[in-house]
Amino acid sequence: MNSDAPDRQDWMTTLALSSVDDLDRHWAALADKPDFAWLKPPEFGAIMVRGRTSGTGVAFNVGEMTVTRCSLQLANGAVGVAYVAGRGKRHAALAAVFDALLQSGDERGAFARRAVDDLSARITRRQRQETAKAYTSKVDFFMLTRDEEDHDQVGS
Repeated sequence: MNSDAPDRQDWMTTLALSSVDDLDRHWAALADKPDFAWLKPPEFGAIMVRGRTSGTGVAFNVGEMTVTRCSLQLANGAVGVAYVAGRGKRHAALAAVFDALLQSGDERGAFARRAVDDLSARITRRQRQETAKAYTSKVDFFMLTRDEEDHDQVGS
């Protein structure tokens, strides 16, 4: 099994940010579905989100966020885990299966890699569309100032 950490972080992010409909579409296209056993079935709970001012300041609690998590083990021994925002039990389950598939070098692993490439492209497209939409409502603020001399003359 291959568990190259940077690659895994990337694909887990992609799986978590993908829509459940896109994951379902790829799952339906997988002809040879793997057998698996739940290590921890999908369940949701709250996590504390922390932030930093300007990304470098002292950490502070922003608030709580609902997440769904699960873990499973394929028949070949690969363990898949997933954490997704919200209460999406199906989303977490599909993400965990794909995570486990991506750790193997077989045909299913290759299929899962192609699926993640497609999902990543869809996320990039969606983010570009959202950025373009937000840009249409962009407002540039500027401030006019008066010279002190003008101010003094008005007050006299």
